[in-house]
Amino acid sequence: MKLGFDNNKYLTMQSAHIRERIAQFDNKLYLEFGGKLFDDYHASRVLPGFQPDSKLQMLLQLKDQAEIVVVISAEDIVNNKVRGDYGITYDMDVLRLIDAFQGMGLFVGSVCVTMYTAHPDVENFEAKLNSLGIRTFRHYKIAGYPNDVAHIVSDDGYGKNDYIETERPLVVITAPGPGSGKMAVCLSQLYHEYKRGVRAGYAKFETFPIWNLPLKHPVNLAYEAATADLNDVNMIDPFHLEAYGETTVNYNRDIEIFPVVNAMFELIAGKSPYRSPTDMGVNMAGNCIIDDEVCREASLKEIVRRYYKCMCDQKVSGVVKQDRFKLELLMNQAGIAPGEREVEKKAAACSAAIDGAPAAAIELADGTIVTGKTGPLLGAASSALLNALKRLAGIDQEIDLVSSKAIEPIQQLKTTYLGSKNPRLHTDEILIALSSSAYENPIAAAAMRELPKLRGCDIHTTVILSGVDIDTLKKLGLNLTSNPRYEEEDRMYHKR
Repeated sequence: MKLGFDNNKYLTMQSAHIRERIAQFDNKLYLEFGGKLFDDYHASRVLPGFQPDSKLQMLLQLKDQAEIVVVISAEDIVNNKVRGDYGITYDMDVLRLIDAFQGMGLFVGSVCVTMYTAHPDVENFEAKLNSLGIRTFRHYKIAGYPNDVAHIVSDDGYGKNDYIETERPLVVITAPGPGSGKMAVCLSQLYHEYKRGVRAGYAKFETFPIWNLPLKHPVNLAYEAATADLNDVNMIDPFHLEAYGETTVNYNRDIEIFPVVNAMFELIAGKSPYRSPTDMGVNMAGNCIIDDEVCREASLKEIVRRYYKCMCDQKVSGVVKQDRFKLELLMNQAGIAPGEREVEKKAAACSAAIDGAPAAAIELADGTIVTGKTGPLLGAASSALLNALKRLAGIDQEIDLVSSKAIEPIQQLKTTYLGSKNPRLHTDEILIALSSSAYENPIAAAAMRELPKLRGCDIHTTVILSGVDIDTLKKLGLNLTSNPRYEEEDRMYHKR
């Protein structure tokens, strides 16, 4: 893949900039960490070269100075809020995050339960953490939050929250997802630190929107597409423009809350260290783009992917999704439309050639597009997957990587013994068959070795795939889009 982003430069520049920010205060910085730490695949898609775990790697460069506080809202525990990408509840994700941080050698100091309310689920969660040696602290709902600043910044507001005991200069505040209360935790800690005579600081680390790219740059439009369901809007930062005469980009929630946050700073510290929301940020990603055109093209593709996902979700649920209209507006602003990518055109042409039956197309890193169609043995995605591996390994397309004799027993197992109505092999099943063949078949083994080269490639299918196919393609690192239709449109129930 063409690179548009220098990841090594980013790691060096970002960690250095955070060290500078720590030094601006009494060697104590509360850093609100937005976005995903381990698996920021959105960033890696729109900034080719950005590694999904870049933010984690950056933290590892600061690990001797850093400790982590994980924040979770009591309301999310009680309501069993689920992460859409992992399918696990927020409280379980806190445990996952702690394991992952500690497994990488990072110090997790504690967990803070925000919006605290007495409830058996909350208390059981705290007890579980305490039994595992993780300290827990409670922050409470504050009447008049966030507008009654005088009450919030008082002994009856932040003063009632537990003071989170921390040991290191950099305190990273992270959470399973948005709305957990990360900023409120940071500001509450500043209140308590100043009461103790410590001139601590606050900063915000979020990759998007990128403050030093134009407002309508495709990278920033792609961020709006990614958060269309939250109705986030990128805006010119008016405070920064007034203070410095410099145009920068932020998003609506930070701009709207800045006057309130600034007033809190003044009450806590006597003077605010910042003149704009952009000032609060520490993101250096915009300085590490090495090929703007590559990032533009990648971001335009991402907007289209978000649109197709929205339309497929709408088809599955049967409920009109309001973010669809936001995505359509973003595509219009970007000058793009569904059906324009070559991978979509090839999939559509392949389907048309077989009387509208399901088809798939994969665009490889060199721009080559291979297709696959539905047949008696394989589904369209499975067929395209094998054809892509053959192309990458330089194997003749007419050669069967897995013989029909090897496939037929698997089909019999599926239909006769496991009760499946569909005898065709899904992507996971054909990969297992391929790996079994690889032991005695050097050609199959050569194809297997090409699997890593599929990561980052686009695949488009003319119908919605089964859940198992979607999961397998995601694990392979393929970027999937599908037309929002089923293979059998007249059926009342569709099992994904």
